[in-house]
Amino acid sequence: MVCDEVPGRVRVAVRLRPRNAEESVADTDFADCVELQPELKRLKLRKNNWDGDTYQFDEVLTEFASQKRVYEVVARPVVESVLDGYNGTIMAYGQTGTGKTYTVGCLGEEDTAARGITVRAMEDIFANVSFETDSVSVSYLQLYMETIQDLLEPTNDKIAIVEDPKTGDVSLPGATLVEIRDQQSFIQLLRLGEAQRFAANTKLNTESSRSHAILMVHVKRSIKGRDAALSTENGNHQDMVKSLKPSVVRKGKLVVVDLAGSERINKSGCEGHTLEETKFINLSLSALGKCINALAENSVHVPFRDSKLTRLLRDSFGGTARTSLVITIGPSPRHRGETASTIMFGQRAMKVENMVKLKEEFDYKSLSRRLDIELEKLIMEHERQQKAFEDEIERLATEAQHRISEAEKNYADSLEIPKVSAKELSDLKKVIQKETVLRKAAEGEVKNLQIQMAELKMSEASGKSEILKLHKMLDGEASQKEKLEGEIAILQSQLLKSSLETHETRQEVGRAGFENEVGGLDSLISQVKVQQRASGNGEKPSMAKLFEQVGLQKILSLLEAKDADVRIHAVKVVANLAAEETNQGKIVEAGGLTSLLTLLKSSQDETIHRVAAGAIANLAMNDKLQAKLRSEHGIQALLGMVRCKHPDVHAQVARGIANFAKCESRASSQGTKSGRSFLIEDGALAWIVQNANNESSSIRRHIELALCHLAQHEVNARDMITGGALWELVRISRDCSREDIKTLAHRTLGKIVEAGGLTSLLTLLKSSQDETIHRVAAGAIANLAMNDKLQAKLRSEHGIQALLGMVRCKHPDVHAQVARGIANFAKCESRASSQGTKSGRSFLIEDGALAWIVQNANNESSSIRRHIELALCHLAQHEVNARDMITGGALWELVRISRDCSREDIKTLAHRTLVSSPTFQTEMRRLRINY
Repeated sequence: MVCDEVPGRVRVAVRLRPRNAEESVADTDFADCVELQPELKRLKLRKNNWDGDTYQFDEVLTEFASQKRVYEVVARPVVESVLDGYNGTIMAYGQTGTGKTYTVGCLGEEDTAARGITVRAMEDIFANVSFETDSVSVSYLQLYMETIQDLLEPTNDKIAIVEDPKTGDVSLPGATLVEIRDQQSFIQLLRLGEAQRFAANTKLNTESSRSHAILMVHVKRSIKGRDAALSTENGNHQDMVKSLKPSVVRKGKLVVVDLAGSERINKSGCEGHTLEETKFINLSLSALGKCINALAENSVHVPFRDSKLTRLLRDSFGGTARTSLVITIGPSPRHRGETASTIMFGQRAMKVENMVKLKEEFDYKSLSRRLDIELEKLIMEHERQQKAFEDEIERLATEAQHRISEAEKNYADSLEIPKVSAKELSDLKKVIQKETVLRKAAEGEVKNLQIQMAELKMSEASGKSEILKLHKMLDGEASQKEKLEGEIAILQSQLLKSSLETHETRQEVGRAGFENEVGGLDSLISQVKVQQRASGNGEKPSMAKLFEQVGLQKILSLLEAKDADVRIHAVKVVANLAAEETNQGKIVEAGGLTSLLTLLKSSQDETIHRVAAGAIANLAMNDKLQAKLRSEHGIQALLGMVRCKHPDVHAQVARGIANFAKCESRASSQGTKSGRSFLIEDGALAWIVQNANNESSSIRRHIELALCHLAQHEVNARDMITGGALWELVRISRDCSREDIKTLAHRTLGKIVEAGGLTSLLTLLKSSQDETIHRVAAGAIANLAMNDKLQAKLRSEHGIQALLGMVRCKHPDVHAQVARGIANFAKCESRASSQGTKSGRSFLIEDGALAWIVQNANNESSSIRRHIELALCHLAQHEVNARDMITGGALWELVRISRDCSREDIKTLAHRTLVSSPTFQTEMRRLRINY
């Protein structure tokens, strides 16, 4: 099952290349070695004409898939992540000659629809960046015979890989980095690089790439840069001064890798220098495969340093990048081994999980430039205002001097007049007083202007000082950050040391308080460990001797101790003892199970719950203790522990239920137990069904095993169908990652059907009108219809009529499941007729399903229409059905499908069926259908 819920998992798509001219001639009598099921995202690798292995992928692309479709499902999510500030990798892997370079690097100069992932990715990047604030840079390299060469600078052919000792990031400082601003420049760079790549003519490919091509695109985007630029253009200087935070820069890196194809020397016919190139290619791909295996198995050591290719892709697999892998395969059965190897590489890669990390940092350089520009503008503004103030002062001084001169002149003229009347003298005095007042006002205004000018100078000085302080803060922030990080590391080490010293002190003080209990308990634990080691070495020390020295009753009495540490140590001892079958009966006889259950009721400690659950799970493995566990309410105690939300407790509960179900199944098979399962009687089935698809793999594995063991006995079938367990069994048989559990579920489903499970399911459908029950039951019958061995059973149990009866429910999901069931039944019937195991008309036609099929052949719902079209094509493949299909109007639908169907594979199948059927050909000539 594909786990889309994991955000950082490597996504893998598989693409099938069409047959080439050589394969069309050489393999004309042989079927393709693979069968694609794109609607289910599955691929079947044929072992022979009737058997094969099925694999699940994130996307399955047929030979008719367009380059645009490949880009949309494989590369676009990665490109969008790079634009958001994450690292991303797109890689093509496969046998030589299967279309990797066409998928990734085709320029599409003659046909724009043939553009590959690289060209389309850059088109999206250019459409989403603004070159006023953003930048895009490109490096283009090739790894040839373990040497990294620069395709943009051919003389630079020995580029070293540098790893950051702190972060582990890989960089290539010696590679040429070219900044580009348009698509045409990028295409020219690609042409230049492709001209430098090594290629050779082999038996498998006339243009076989002899090196791994690596394109690195660095995208730098400023998040707040656009707002800052707009603020500067509008002259909003105050907002610029207030907003002293640096803009955020996101740096994403897109790595596009076109791997050289893996090849076998005996098939490719390489010799001489080409043989040496092949050895280096296979060695680097082998190293990559080892790293993928180690990551998929969560190995402690991943051999990244075995090859330069794996060192370059360290961030892509198991690192911080979002990775998408497209594996390319060919249809020829002659290369089935290489195709199987490629598929298994993709399956292992799907298990690799990356820790996707946002690449974001502050742009202090941009902030410094903005502050410098703002400072220059403030200085210019201040100089302008200062000049205006000086001009105003000069104007006022000139005006005042002019008025004083006029007053003095008037006064002198008045003295020259020999006779001045009293009135004139009074008027003159008023003028002088007025002039004096105006002069004093002018002088006061001059003083005020001088004071304002002094204040502006002080404000200017203060502003300069503040700006200098900000520059110093910006310059010292990096060093201060490093200093603080160093101090934090020192404090953390000191804290760890103090914690260790405190822990040792507590242990020394605690020994005095409960030395007798804990000392005896520690001794007991050490004895149990010695016993376990001796058992592992083949020795069998007597447990009776150990119990004589310590005493089982004393161990169990410590479960009731007041000190929490003593209780935890005691329950761990009991759990270790319960792991051995020879001790399990003695523990139960001595009241150990009762003590454990009492401890669980009185304690809320997660550790006690986890260890006690493990002890009960160990006891549940013993066939002789089943009735005792049930009578002591052991099952209900396990179910009660799920209230503790700790996942380890849930895992132990699931293990206990699986062990109990396994022992019950064994007892029922041996005839020592009859009747329904104790688990079902105690209400555990609801919790089992609820957690059958749990996110935790350990919980899910135990629950799947428990369901399979419960379903092996007919007496439990009715309860499991009513409780929804049948649907989970169908899912397990189809999607479980464990092949042994998957096979067991498949075999169990067959037993359920043989034992009357199908009859029970059909009875439930007749008695219920619930849409959910109809949808789930229809899905279950549709899955059963995929089994070739159940065709006759389904027909005899009226399964086809039951499916047709469910269309009375108007819910579209129910109709979709009915259509899927009919398509599966028709496919199995067609296969049985081809193999000679069935003869005569189709059961679907005999049971009256053809009318509903024709009625819904052009349904508005794409899922219903697709299944009905497949069912019509499978029915039409056998001449015995042709006359009924013509009478029922199916011929017109087949003609429409062969002309207008959106699915190329169904369209081709309908065309081939019409052409190969003499009955259909005769009827089309009679109806004058040009075909």
